[in-house]
Amino acid sequence: MSTLDKVIELENINKSFSGFSINNLNLSINKGYVTGFVGANGSGKSTTIKMIMNLIKPDSGHLKIFGMNHDDNEKDIKQKIGFVYDDNIYYEGLNLRDLQKIIAPAYHDWDKSSFNHYIDKFKLPLNKPIKNFSKGMRMKASLVLALSHNPELIIMDEPTAGLDPVFRKDLLNTLQKIMIDENKSIFFSTHITSDLEKIADYIVFVKDGKIIFNHSINTLQNDFALVRGDRSLIDRDTAQEFEHINYKGENFEAMTTKPKEIAEIFGDEVVIDKISLEDIMYFFNGDD
Repeated sequence: MSTLDKVIELENINKSFSGFSINNLNLSINKGYVTGFVGANGSGKSTTIKMIMNLIKPDSGHLKIFGMNHDDNEKDIKQKIGFVYDDNIYYEGLNLRDLQKIIAPAYHDWDKSSFNHYIDKFKLPLNKPIKNFSKGMRMKASLVLALSHNPELIIMDEPTAGLDPVFRKDLLNTLQKIMIDENKSIFFSTHITSDLEKIADYIVFVKDGKIIFNHSINTLQNDFALVRGDRSLIDRDTAQEFEHINYKGENFEAMTTKPKEIAEIFGDEVVIDKISLEDIMYFFNGDD
């Protein structure tokens, strides 16, 4: 895939804070797909997104958005991005009517009809100050402002946090409709993995500031499996067939990326099931 097909490129990115660091992080996000960004709290998701958005600077490394860097092309990059953040980044004393007047001139492709459409769709008041919005309402407002200038890349940091199940479903449907246009790309950080299983094309898993894997959802569904059986089946040799193993009394539960080989080795002595993204995260996070 050429550089033109990459919307986000991070090469050897380093960022250090007191007690936490991102070391030599490499990540490429493809154009035209929904990419889920997952990991435990404190794994580096929000820090990575803030560097992508140029809210904080990496200590070293190279970062490109649409093949451009922020130092030379920040305005052009921001025109192409819709950013949905899990906290309010606007003046809380303003209402949405005022915010539109302030924000709209900054974007060449601001669409007032889209703004009004999403205001109605999400049932948001135009004249109520943002400071009086609930967390869910603030997230909806952030989404409205992000979608109203026809962005090519939508970056979302925990967009479903604090939202009720009905609106979460509505949001996912909205994102799926947006992705009908193959020129759109979505980079979606969340801890609600079931949301990603419904819409994501790729999953990037980060732990302790390092990328553990970057796989298509099809790879995770077809190549990863959950295996259960009697603990006595596990010895030094058979343990090598699993990525991670948890022991529960006389039984074991394990993750494998070789379900066919496991079936040939153990036959009917084990149960091999499909594995959820939540279980995959659980096994990787437990591997210390």
